[in-house]
Amino acid sequence: MLILASSSPYRRALLSRLGLSFVTEAPGVDESPTPELPAPERAQHLALAKAAAVARSHPHATVIGSDQVALCKGELLEKPGSAERCREQLRWASAATATFYTAVSVQQLERAQALQFVDCTTVYFRALSDAEIERYIEAEQPWDCAGGFRCEGLGISLFTRIVTEDPTALIGLPLIGVSRALRQLGYELP
Repeated sequence: MLILASSSPYRRALLSRLGLSFVTEAPGVDESPTPELPAPERAQHLALAKAAAVARSHPHATVIGSDQVALCKGELLEKPGSAERCREQLRWASAATATFYTAVSVQQLERAQALQFVDCTTVYFRALSDAEIERYIEAEQPWDCAGGFRCEGLGISLFTRIVTEDPTALIGLPLIGVSRALRQLGYELP
């Protein structure tokens, strides 16, 4: 059995692209900020905690946990949760770069297997006017997305470029790495 340890509809949609049968389960992990950890380690810590929490209940399953931590000018970019906070984040990111660390942990407790990796994606925002930010927020309402944008939607228009090894990482689940990990654990993928 394959389990995605997430309640994210974005991660669920991404994993479904691989054509594998899977279920999702919310991991119930405390995601409070851990300022003592650098961003990549925080993402990795949370991905591991999510996978481990679900794997304990399903030791015979393969469990995928993932987390994403974003930084812009040394500050965390969280899910904004509101139009006001989204507006603030996009103003902060205007004409700047943001780095997104997307960590994945794939675990099979029964076989004592654990594979982990972190993908790093850098987003270059163009200079955004207040009017452009307002139009974007009105059109997409990305309150539940780290950084306050959806790159798979209209949010792509906010950037001058994206530098990544895996275009799905920015959405929340780097499928190139996930596919590699699943193949290592015996899953048949093209």
